[in-house]
Amino acid sequence: MAETVALAFGAWLHPSLLLILGTLAIPFLRGRVQQGYRLLLALVFLWVVWTIAPGTYGSLRFLGLDLVAGRVDTLSLVFAYVFSLITVIGTIYSLHVKDNVQHVAAFLYAAAAVGVVLAGDLVTLYVFWELMMLASVWLIWRRRTPQSYAAGMRYLLVHSAGGMLLLGGIALFYFQTGSLAFEQIDIAGPAFYLILIGFMINAAVPPLHAWLSDAYPEATVTGAIFLSALTTKTAVYVLIRGFPGTELLIWMGAVMALWGVVYAVLANDIRRLLAYHIISQVGYMVAGVGMGTAIALNGSAAHAFTHILYKALLFMGAGAVIHMTGKSKLTELGGLYKYMPYTFLLYMIGAFSISAFPLFSGFVSKTMVLEAAAVDYRMWIWLMLSMASAGTFLHTGLKLPYFTFLGKDSGLRPQEAPWNMLLAMAIAAFFCVFIGVYPAWLYGLLPAPVDYNAYTLDHLFWELQLLLFTGLGFFVLLKHVGGEARISLDTDWLYRRALPATARRVRDRGGAAWQGLLTLARRGIAGFVTGLARHHGPGSLLAGTWPTGSMVLWVAIILAGSLLIYYV
Repeated sequence: MAETVALAFGAWLHPSLLLILGTLAIPFLRGRVQQGYRLLLALVFLWVVWTIAPGTYGSLRFLGLDLVAGRVDTLSLVFAYVFSLITVIGTIYSLHVKDNVQHVAAFLYAAAAVGVVLAGDLVTLYVFWELMMLASVWLIWRRRTPQSYAAGMRYLLVHSAGGMLLLGGIALFYFQTGSLAFEQIDIAGPAFYLILIGFMINAAVPPLHAWLSDAYPEATVTGAIFLSALTTKTAVYVLIRGFPGTELLIWMGAVMALWGVVYAVLANDIRRLLAYHIISQVGYMVAGVGMGTAIALNGSAAHAFTHILYKALLFMGAGAVIHMTGKSKLTELGGLYKYMPYTFLLYMIGAFSISAFPLFSGFVSKTMVLEAAAVDYRMWIWLMLSMASAGTFLHTGLKLPYFTFLGKDSGLRPQEAPWNMLLAMAIAAFFCVFIGVYPAWLYGLLPAPVDYNAYTLDHLFWELQLLLFTGLGFFVLLKHVGGEARISLDTDWLYRRALPATARRVRDRGGAAWQGLLTLARRGIAGFVTGLARHHGPGSLLAGTWPTGSMVLWVAIILAGSLLIYYV
């Protein structure tokens, strides 16, 4: 087996392995040396990923299983490219942070995400899938607040449950097919649904989504950049790879798109609002996977690529505000554009991108998914996704920037964000504009040939009309769309409110019965222990000293009885 491994990896270094090994040195470095090393490591990771040639690498046989650590094709590459790019951007954004645990966790998280998209078998995928969970939760806990610790524990429990479902599905799939190759999963039965649900949890498909809006607002300012980019997009990748054309996903995706924008209405925390729009935007990708046509799958992959960049830009803008003011609630902010003008400008580039303004990246990817629904004659899906697009502009493009940077002066007088934060935001903003102006670059990376033009008159007319009337509605209803100083629970109400309340009610109302059961249990256990002491205690017959002759006699009798039973 050693020869097989050597031959498989002799001419190819897995990018994830490179990043994991490189991460080991971070705790031993300090100051500018560590900053330079982290940036260099991220850039080398980017270079290695962008220079991988398509092919199969790292094939080996282990414990009778055929494993493929590196299956490189156009689908895996488009996700690996953007994951490595966001790793560089996130590293620049976090250069000022002095927290080795955060830096190690972020790099391990990015390495695991690339490992998932390059995995050619389900076992390798599962190993990297679980590493993503274990690394990412530290980006929540390292905020070091009671809320972040509780949110991280809930995040860990939900993803652990998803991992167990995925592992069970993989085991059943192997027993049913005899193969672990990760291709389209088209078998019927429990394996199909267990794997699908495991993937859907990471994709934050309702009602399995509340972990995202619960945990992401509680993450560290810099850790949220990696969180917004990686977990849900790896889930989109595995859905494209394993479940294209699954009809259920079309409606689930459309519901996601609307669910996110509806709950964003109630959000007061700026990162919670953005977290709900992750759910909404991933809904477009999930719906595209369900449609399963070439244009739909291309649209899902393209929208994942652009979403990672503009959503990271939005989270970086929100993070800069939190970093400089210590405030995260819309009701506590306002008038910041005078003191953080560059942050405001760069945030608005991300806002125009997610809102699908022409000449920005979201327009050239989101309209591709809408076009896929239109040409497939899915009128209701097209309508639901279009409604979600209007809601996205309403909240992310208008509500959040208005009440954070404009609107009533909050009295806060922050300085502009640090240079490294602004540089990271500028890089992401550049790609948002570059892709919007020159979409052919992105289209050339997609898994299938692209025969689509976003800049047709009908696309432009419809999108501009939608944006215009949404903006008009916002300013007409301005007094009614502001944030409220409260938290609106989602389906996480079940385990954050209902279950604890039920447990307390059972404890309070059933206290006497519970104490009676405990008393009976104690009496039973006491009687059992007394019986054991009587027969096996120090003074019992079995504990006494027996003569050697008696012992030999009893052994002979037992052996004779055994032989008699055997022959009879």
